[in-house]
Amino acid sequence: MIPVSKTLETDIAVVGGGIGGLCAAIAAAEGGARVMVLEKANTKRSGSGATGNDHFACYYPKQHGGDIRPILRELLDSLVGLCHDPLLSLRFLERSISIVDKWHEWGINMKPFAEDYVFMGHAYPDRPRIWLKYDGHNQKEALTRQAKKVGVTIVNHHPAVDLMRDEQGITGVLALDVSGESPSFTFVKARKVILATGTANRLYPAAGSPGWPFNTAFCPACAGAAQAQGWRIGAKLVNMELPNRHAGPKFFARAGKSTWIGVYRYPDGKLLGPFVDKATREVGDITCDVWNSAYTDVLMNGTGPAYIDCTGTGPEDMAFMREGMASEGLTGLLNYMDEKGIDPSKHAVEFMQYEPHLIGRGLEIDIDGQTSVPGLYATGDMVGNFRADIAGAAVYGWIAGEHAAAHLGDGPLADIENTPWAQERMAYYSRFMERPSGAHWKEANLALQQIMADYAAAGPHRVRSATLLNAGLKYLADLRRNAEAEIAASDAHTLLRAIETLDLIDNGEIVMHGALERKESRGMHQRSDFTFTNPLLSDKFLTLRKEQGRIIPEWRQRWTA
Repeated sequence: MIPVSKTLETDIAVVGGGIGGLCAAIAAAEGGARVMVLEKANTKRSGSGATGNDHFACYYPKQHGGDIRPILRELLDSLVGLCHDPLLSLRFLERSISIVDKWHEWGINMKPFAEDYVFMGHAYPDRPRIWLKYDGHNQKEALTRQAKKVGVTIVNHHPAVDLMRDEQGITGVLALDVSGESPSFTFVKARKVILATGTANRLYPAAGSPGWPFNTAFCPACAGAAQAQGWRIGAKLVNMELPNRHAGPKFFARAGKSTWIGVYRYPDGKLLGPFVDKATREVGDITCDVWNSAYTDVLMNGTGPAYIDCTGTGPEDMAFMREGMASEGLTGLLNYMDEKGIDPSKHAVEFMQYEPHLIGRGLEIDIDGQTSVPGLYATGDMVGNFRADIAGAAVYGWIAGEHAAAHLGDGPLADIENTPWAQERMAYYSRFMERPSGAHWKEANLALQQIMADYAAAGPHRVRSATLLNAGLKYLADLRRNAEAEIAASDAHTLLRAIETLDLIDNGEIVMHGALERKESRGMHQRSDFTFTNPLLSDKFLTLRKEQGRIIPEWRQRWTA
């Protein structure tokens, strides 16, 4: 058995030290709680926001006026707006500028181009602009510094692997110490737990390089941990069957397409979309936010490829674009283009649609950020009924941390070390280290990707059906049995990757169960046996939870603002 190295106690355990986790931790600490962040890597350089960002969704009355409703409409019509409960979206917008002010005060430059906040990108011509342009290259370092300043304890290289609960609600976390070559377990007793583990990547084959799963536009170490851990203790998940696909430079998988100041064109020079014929730093070409499948569609129908064309962009705007790419964390892309002599002012760059992943799909939260399990909160990319990416993680992290600190309760912390669930999970993970030899975790991960791509494919041009999904569930069950029986881990690192893969198998099963229940076609969930979009489901969300081994689907109305 892998040994238990320590047991820690805190009021609030924050799982994940990304943008949402750090903002939640700071808010909770300012609210008077003892707070501990459990981070898989190091909070100074972890998560999808590790190297920067340059757009922050925000409502700013000084520029947008006193009526928040048009800004809410823009958010819901944006590339992040598909799976929103508007009640949460409105709360987010109301609180957003206060977080922007805090970030600027803490040393993240939210006003890099003027004395006041500037909004640009991801915008339609002649419509309100809701994305604040900022320089986030140091955002993780600044948030880590502020968290320590207010007394947050940061425990790096300690990913949570399971949640502990009793009949009343959450009681703590089982974490894995991966700081050395040999792993050990750490128990964290807590009154509240805030999950902030990010997206679920590596679920489908990497579009730009199948077989090389770490070439993704988002952090490849974000592997659906929160969705899987919440699922195992009965939390509700929502919208898991509706995948998301991002886009960007072909083969060199990097997000940040709105940072490019150019227009999208066919090979003959014809514009891809109708919105602008010349891009500016204030309003770029929003075509691929609206027509997300464009890059795949034009390949499939033979009219492509599609390119981002910056040749009409002036020198000042090109310099501005490069600064934005550095703020966005695209320094690797900049370095590559410089090394290879690729000049976007002279050379069009082909774009592609990336593989499906889960962002804005996952745990259901209420207006205070609390899940269906009492005392368990969630924020960021693994929330399933609200999404605003960096901004959403930051603002709802703050809301969740604030609420958790204000409702701590009292009484002794629960004994979690000797519970049957804790003992079962420790024995489960230990088996992989106890084998002298066996299969590599990557074999199971690649097998999972093949099953998801063939039996729960995401559109465009790929369909699902009851027969495919049922076959996929059977194959996932086979894969799980084989993985549990055969994977061997020789050190802490490979054990962690194996655990991520098993979490991803959980995510795959949830996706397939949701896809079976959603008997219609919507977005990238396309069913050959239900080819139409059912308008009666347009204002409804599908939740799933697991209770004593049974899958319980439920439909509910969206929570309106």
